[in-house]
Amino acid sequence: MSFPNHRPRRLRTTPAMRRLTAEYRLAPADLILPAFIREGLSAPSPITSMPGVVQHTTDSLKRAAAEAVELGVGGIMLFGVPAVRDARGTASLDPDGVLNKAIRDVRAEVGDDLVIMGDVCLDEFTDHGHCGVLDADGYVDNDATLEIYGQMAVAQADAGAHVLGPSGMMDGQIGVIRQALEESGHKNTVILAYAAKYASAFYGPFREAVDSQLKGDRRTYQMDAANRREALLEVELDLEEGADMVMVKPAMSYLDILADVAAMSPVPVSAYQISGEYAMIEAAAANGWIDRRGAITESILGIKRAGANTVLTYWASEVAGWLKES
Repeated sequence: MSFPNHRPRRLRTTPAMRRLTAEYRLAPADLILPAFIREGLSAPSPITSMPGVVQHTTDSLKRAAAEAVELGVGGIMLFGVPAVRDARGTASLDPDGVLNKAIRDVRAEVGDDLVIMGDVCLDEFTDHGHCGVLDADGYVDNDATLEIYGQMAVAQADAGAHVLGPSGMMDGQIGVIRQALEESGHKNTVILAYAAKYASAFYGPFREAVDSQLKGDRRTYQMDAANRREALLEVELDLEEGADMVMVKPAMSYLDILADVAAMSPVPVSAYQISGEYAMIEAAAANGWIDRRGAITESILGIKRAGANTVLTYWASEVAGWLKES
């Protein structure tokens, strides 16, 4: 059968027709807002490489969380920036430390109306900027790091996190965290595993956002951009260890990985539209080179089309507002 019997353009004739026949849709509940809080700030501090994103104070973070609830955003992922760091990231374990306090404050503000997520990783808390503790040779000690991750996870669950996001890419991290949660009575705390997290050049603006102390790179634990099948192994291991949801990070340059994971995963799949992706679109839009709203919407829809159930994006609240308007 061919033209004129088939005219695919018939289904594109009007906005209403295109809405009716759309294969994929965005909804506010699909979106997760990453948010940063920095200890000691008296006012929100703009992040220069991420226009429109700030390091929050307690008050501004609570307002952002309340706004997310009003807009129907699905969740908020919290990252803390402490005033003092050390080699083992011990501030991550302090019940009154910046991240644990932020989780507690946001939970008090919005209760169960927003899924509150905490980043379980040491990179923001170490004075060397790596995601784990270092051995005598400067190599990230996997097993010593796992012990801290277990304690960190329990501290965040104690503070009221609904979901924990282990992002350090240590071998065995999900199993250790799951056991720690079970033993501490947090049997219903969800683990969203950063299962396939790649070493990426697109993380640059995030390092400004968390005032990263990193020298060098994280290629001995984050995945190699050249590898595709390995991502499925990482996902399978995390599922065996007790992950409730899995994530692919970054999104933009790894949509093939996201599609692979979505095709095999029996649990919900997330993807993280990272800082570099955000910065590129904002920069191009600021120069008048692309339509900002169109590019943002298209980029997130592309992530959904590749298979993500939920998308972590710094535009979460803004996009949710657009969706409510329309």
